Amino acid sequence: MGVDAVLYRQISAGSSRRRPAYVSIEVVADPQDVLLGLLTRVRGGGRTPLLDRVDPLGELTVDTDRMSQLLADLRCLAEVARAPAEADHIRRLARLARRCAERRDTEIRFEGD
Repeated sequence: MGVDAVLYRQISAGSSRRRPAYVSIEVVADPQDVLLGLLTRVRGGGRTPLLDRVDPLGELTVDTDRMSQLLADLRCLAEVARAPAEADHIRRLARLARRCAERRDTEIRFEGD
């Protein structure tokens, strides 16, 4: 259950007929729906425009160009965190975002069930 954040690295470029190929290199799993709980508290307030688009049944891809926005959204989530597990989850997501920002060939996908 939950929405997992997965860091992907591009392993081959796409061509006119094929899409680029990616491999997952790190996962921040969310089996307890921590992220969804946090998003419920802030959704619609305009404070987390990127994370407001997370779909618990779909996928949201965030490329390296949007990592600064993702980190800003995570700071807003940190302000509403009530439990140590929530704060820890946000720290792990921020670490994943910083790792993604270091490379141009990576992206984070928020993958729902």
